[in-house]
Amino acid sequence: MATQATATVTANARRGFSFLQIAITLQTLTIFLQAVSAGLLLTSSYGETLHSVGARVMYGASMLYVLAAVLAWKPGGGSARPIWHASGFLVLASVQVVLGIAHVPSVHLPLGVLMFGLSVLALARR
Repeated sequence: MATQATATVTANARRGFSFLQIAITLQTLTIFLQAVSAGLLLTSSYGETLHSVGARVMYGASMLYVLAAVLAWKPGGGSARPIWHASGFLVLASVQVVLGIAHVPSVHLPLGVLMFGLSVLALARR
């Protein structure tokens, strides 16, 4: 009976881990695509629309990362550190959106690079 409960917790933890890994991968990919669309923003007429839509998708991916971190933590009762990391990304994404709307590229661009680097680091840790 105890072995079955342990197996269920382990299976749930694995499922949460894979969802967390997918969420981090999606976030990393969307941040990278934002860099690509920023280049298109400078060179094409549709770049602004693509970058704007991409910002919404990236923000959604950051929210998904928070959800995945909470779901991965809850069943296993492990460390809440991934939740703090995911929440930090959501705060950075919020600042990034505000800076983009305010047209402050001197901070918006370096913050985007920092977010991409941190997202790749989080992905490598998983």
